[in-house]
Parts: sequence; structure tokens; C-alpha cells
Amino acid sequence: MPISRLGLVVHLGRPLAVQAADVVRAWCKDNDIGCTDIDVWKQHEDRRGGMDELHHAGNPDLVVTLGGDGTFLRGARIAAKNDAAVLGVDLGKVGFLTEVACSDVEAALEAVHRDEATIEKRMTLTMRASRALEIPSGIDALLRYGHGPALPPPAVRPEVDANGWGVALDVTALNDVVLEKLARDHQVALGVYLSGRLLASYSADAVIVATPTGSTAYSFAAGGPILSPNTEAIVFTPVAPHMTFNRSVIAAPDEPIGLRVLPHSGQAAVSIDGQLRGVLDPGDWIGVYGSTRPLRLVRLRPTDFYGRLRDRFRLTDAPATGIDGESDAVWVPSGAEVPADMAHLRLPPTTPEPELPPGVACEVPEDDQTS
Repeated sequence: MPISRLGLVVHLGRPLAVQAADVVRAWCKDNDIGCTDIDVWKQHEDRRGGMDELHHAGNPDLVVTLGGDGTFLRGARIAAKNDAAVLGVDLGKVGFLTEVACSDVEAALEAVHRDEATIEKRMTLTMRASRALEIPSGIDALLRYGHGPALPPPAVRPEVDANGWGVALDVTALNDVVLEKLARDHQVALGVYLSGRLLASYSADAVIVATPTGSTAYSFAAGGPILSPNTEAIVFTPVAPHMTFNRSVIAAPDEPIGLRVLPHSGQAAVSIDGQLRGVLDPGDWIGVYGSTRPLRLVRLRPTDFYGRLRDRFRLTDAPATGIDGESDAVWVPSGAEVPADMAHLRLPPTTPEPELPPGVACEVPEDDQTS
């Protein structure tokens, strides 16, 4: 995908990110490509919403993030508004989303500009609510934890507001939507609905609605399952619920998960990809479901999700699987050789299907034939 304009999101607290940003700007100048820093703020200034950031940056077709997964999420929420692609440069500690090392950023930009990269689509979430979200004055200072001012509440989507149920909000979540308690000494009480049917009423610290991409983030830390990023599904996970049923539930993208704050509950905070975006009062609700707007990730090579899973979580083998008399198992990088008799289970995504000569039909095994 030849680049015509680039947006840059930089973790200014990391010296390597600042240095890499200079490399990106110099590369853009050498290639006559516009480059604008986005999602930049100063103390006591309001932050812009995603659409305002896009307009400020001149609607870039590529957003480059320099930082960890948190910085990547900041860039992703902006890129998804305009179907721009995102290239994540890894400077963090986990790095499930970022693609290239800091030292390789210039080579990565060259590869993207020469159309040698591929685009991987990731499912996102959107939402409706009983009313437009608001952030009470004064709460920002309590919840931002020194990371700058809060984002503004999501705008209402007027083009679809009159259609369907509730108020349609301009939300694109790559990881998750979280409804959580505000008071430390009081859990939030919620009614949870799947496809319009009551699942259960929960008293919990929070409830998480996550994408497959977000299944390795907060949902995983709360005991939720890990889903392949190629899966189309929504994961509902409660956090510290006061009830016997504390398991996750997996729903289809078109099965909305409704969360209503019950009358006897306190207020609840709505966080989108880790950012506070609004506060609900008792009686208010939100509905979260799969968006028709996927995020476009730049990939320079096939993604080894399960190898990355082993690496990032430092997965070790159970001691009971070892041989008596040998030392306990230790973490082994995912590059370890796969046993020969299991190598056929690996499906390289880069291998194209062979093209058949004209007039030659593909034979279907008898077991796969249907009448």
C-alpha cells in the first residue's frame, strides 16, 4: 500500500520512541510524504476525539505507533475511524499487537510503501446506550493516574441514531469495553443480557466485554479464555463476582451483550480500551456488539500467534511431564523445533493454493462430498 500521508503516535515517556519518531519523520521527508503527530496533549488541555484527530492529521492512510500495546490502542482508535492501516513499533513489555522492533522501523516503512506488507483485519466492538455518555466534572483527576487528561465521551452517531434501539455511539473498541465500579467499598450491580435475554444479575468489581484480540488483555487477567485473533466472537467475563457462576460466556458478534446498572447499585464507569469514556447512573444501560468496521493491521510476515503466546507469557511445561531424575521444565522459546510427526499440523498462511490449468476440475475426496 503506497503511503500518501502518515500519522504518528509516540509514547513521549520513552527515549527510544522519541528517537524512532525522528527516524520516521526523516523517512517521510525523504519520500515526500506528509507526517503529523497525533494524540498529543499538554497538561490542562482537553484531548480530541478520534474524528477530530483524523481531521487534524489530514486523514492519514497509515498510522504508526511507537510504544507498547497501550500506545498502539491509542493509534488504533484513531485509524479505525477512517479505515487507515496501523503499524505498531514494539517498545513495550507484552507486545501482542505491535509488529516490528524499534531498530527496524525504517525498513518496515520501506516494505509498506513498496506494497510488500499484508493487511490483517481484526474484529472490533461498537456500542449503543440508553443515553449519550457523560463524564462528571472532577472525576478525570481521580482516574487518569498521571497519564494525561481523559478522552472526551463518545459522540452520538446521528446518521443511525433514529434506527434500532438506544443511542448509537461513535465507538470502535479493539480490546474491550468494561463497566466497573467507581466506589472502592461498593461493587457494581448489573443485569447482564445476551441477545435480549437475561443471563443473570451480577454484583462484581467489573464486567468485561472483549474481542478475540482483547482476550489476552484484561479479560485474560480476570480468568477469561484466550481466543485466536481469527475468531469472530465476543467474550463476556465478570471480575470478582459475588456469585457461584463466575465463568466467561462467549457470544457471536451479532448477539449484543447488554449491561444495565440496577437501581440499588452505585454509579458505574464505562472504559473503552482502558480509557474512561463515561459514567452510568442506576437504570442506565449499554449494549456492546461486533462492529462492521474492522481494524486493519500491517503485517510484514505471517503472524505466529501461538508462538507469541508462549513467548509473551513465558509458558513452561508442567513438571509432571518431565522424566524422573531430570531437572524441572523451563521456559523454551517458541522457535524450538516441532517434532517431525507433528510438523504437518502447521499451516503456513503464506502458501498459496495451486492454480489449476484451464478445464481441470478439483477432485473432492469421497468423505467430503455432500449430496
